[in-house]
Amino acid sequence: MTVRLPDEHGRLRTYEPRTEPLAPTPGAPLVSRTVFSAAHVVADPYADTTPDAPAAVDWDATLAFRRHLWSHGLGVAEAMDTAQRGMGLDWAGAAELIRRSAAEAKAVGGRIACGVGTDQIASGTLAEVRAAYEEQLALVEESGAQAILMASRALAAAARSPDDYLEVYGHLLRQAAEPVILHWLGPMFDPALEGYWGSADLDAATGTFLEVVAAHPDKVDGVKISLLDARREVDLRRRLPHGVRCYTGDDFHYPELIAGDEQGFSHALLGIFDPLGPLAAEAVRVLDTGNTEGFRALLDPTVELSRHLFQAPTRFYKTGVVFLAWLAGHQDHFAMVGGLQSARSLPHFARAYELADGLGLFPDPKLAEERMRTLLHLYGVTP
Repeated sequence: MTVRLPDEHGRLRTYEPRTEPLAPTPGAPLVSRTVFSAAHVVADPYADTTPDAPAAVDWDATLAFRRHLWSHGLGVAEAMDTAQRGMGLDWAGAAELIRRSAAEAKAVGGRIACGVGTDQIASGTLAEVRAAYEEQLALVEESGAQAILMASRALAAAARSPDDYLEVYGHLLRQAAEPVILHWLGPMFDPALEGYWGSADLDAATGTFLEVVAAHPDKVDGVKISLLDARREVDLRRRLPHGVRCYTGDDFHYPELIAGDEQGFSHALLGIFDPLGPLAAEAVRVLDTGNTEGFRALLDPTVELSRHLFQAPTRFYKTGVVFLAWLAGHQDHFAMVGGLQSARSLPHFARAYELADGLGLFPDPKLAEERMRTLLHLYGVTP
């Protein structure tokens, strides 16, 4: 059977869904790369709430998805922007998510790192920003998870020079109990982070960022770069102190960055590895054998889907991620915290379905097809 899918011009085209998934299965632990999937949260569809109210989370479904990722050998990057941090999930919700996921990780032996930010305050002085960071860092460390120091909207608003970033991050790193991951999220993911590290000039900003790392190499496990600029990431990773990892956050160029070159490679902390989790794990296992070509053969075809989900406005990529989780059967509905399921168009969903189905990402292609038909029907598209 075929499905009629709308394109960006409003025209219907015929698509023939595949009948068999790729069906990768859990295997040996990943060896050559450390790989985190930034995981989404599952909303409670029965909650009587509004987009600006505190998030209502389906905790059972949310934790079940994390167990799915851990079962394939991936780490979970928790309470990050993929979990709608700052876009529907407030600090109270993120704190509960961190507590629950860290406990689940301990129970199943999964690796977890959690976002530390300042979203309990909308704005403040540098001292208030530090205090907000400290509160969140303490909670993450108490949970037993690794800390990811996220970029802060409040710090971006309060800082007046690169020295302010050096002071705040230096203060936090000196008191961190274990090495952390530093996260540089570009303005394409969050416009409020324009000019982070004290300059809109990315060369100058990179210099400040590297200065923070160089001053505290024993407290930095790695850096996560989300600028969608492969050349800049490669240049930066070559300038890192020995032993400090680079975790790519580039959802456009991840195969080449993870594969690396004769001078090094990137590990991964990616939102696109939420829908690609099993396939990404299988690709890294191929890479573990030294087969770079086989790794690229598995992962390169996924880039078109990733570029589609992360197209501008990039910050709405979460909608496509949750949409694919629904089609794949990881959750029973397509509701999102903050009502963000409305952030993308029907043609966008149709293309995401087509690309994901073509990659074999759906464990049950028939279920995915039926759910896609349901969505089309709700939008008024006739068979």
